[in-house]
Amino acid sequence: MTDSDAIEPAPRPDRRRAIARLGGLGMLAAATALGLSAAARAEGPPPRLLVGFPAGGTIDAVARLLAAAWRSRFASPPLVEQRVGAGGRIAVVALKEAAPDGLTLLLSPASIFTIYPHVYRRLPYDPATDVLPVSPVCDYVCGLGVGPLVPEAVRTLADFVAWVRANPRLGAYGSPAAGAMPHFLGTQFARAAGIELTHVPYRGAVPGLQELMGGQIAAGLFALGDFLPQLAGGRLRLLAVADGHRSRHVPAVPTFAEQGYPALRGVESFGLFLPARAPAGAATQLFELTRTAMADPAVIEGLARLGLQPAAREPAAYARQLAAERERWAPVVRASGFMADD
Repeated sequence: MTDSDAIEPAPRPDRRRAIARLGGLGMLAAATALGLSAAARAEGPPPRLLVGFPAGGTIDAVARLLAAAWRSRFASPPLVEQRVGAGGRIAVVALKEAAPDGLTLLLSPASIFTIYPHVYRRLPYDPATDVLPVSPVCDYVCGLGVGPLVPEAVRTLADFVAWVRANPRLGAYGSPAAGAMPHFLGTQFARAAGIELTHVPYRGAVPGLQELMGGQIAAGLFALGDFLPQLAGGRLRLLAVADGHRSRHVPAVPTFAEQGYPALRGVESFGLFLPARAPAGAATQLFELTRTAMADPAVIEGLARLGLQPAAREPAAYARQLAAERERWAPVVRASGFMADD
């Protein structure tokens, strides 16, 4: 039986008003578990949405879209809180250490829970026991782009491979973090193309794109949404998208598969997570709220501007998806030879 199936006494009028002010968001379950009064639930602190990457990037924009969509559901607007560092791991630790009252959530790339376990010898969290998957919010696709360090004549993956072979010391690509999905998409591409590419990790996409546009690195693998605002200026050229089909946002850009690399697929979710000991039913109730937000035309339009596709899956289904992705990436990480010590 789920929480929604349980039979409870009819709430008193004052309690009913407090529940309405909270918007039925599952924070009621959290507050009840803590024994708070109706007034405290209505006037308590706003929920926090933790993000492990800097302001200005795609995931930060998604967090703010989500917070805006949820604004009317809480007594106080949700707060987006950056906990930047360690490739997103600092934010996971902050979630793990947060009070399990349903008021603190994390918006994170799935790779922190699917790829990092194969990368770091000493993770400060257990992806299977320290967090509770709620739902993906959206799916994003990686793209490979080049900047002014690469000649204008380079327009395809074949051109880029030939240029790297002729300029091996310049063959470097940036990604949002060491151990993140774009990092290993790059190692897969280099192996398949038979070239050497040096990986340059950044603290999020924003500084990586700045150096790509500045000519400090030749190429970058980032979320398509990170590239889109920069393409009109002409300093960046997108060579490939890592999906099974072309993106409607850049329909002229072919996929990796179309250019001879069928195994290269870089699609990942930005997902919501709770502390593992969150109140019973909180994940399901937050999933329902997420599903409603992902159907909001304003959210759909906002995600489209970022090159993202809305997605919402029930907590159990999302947990299974994450487990399958952990298995999928294990041999890719092993083949790369990369292992982090910290």
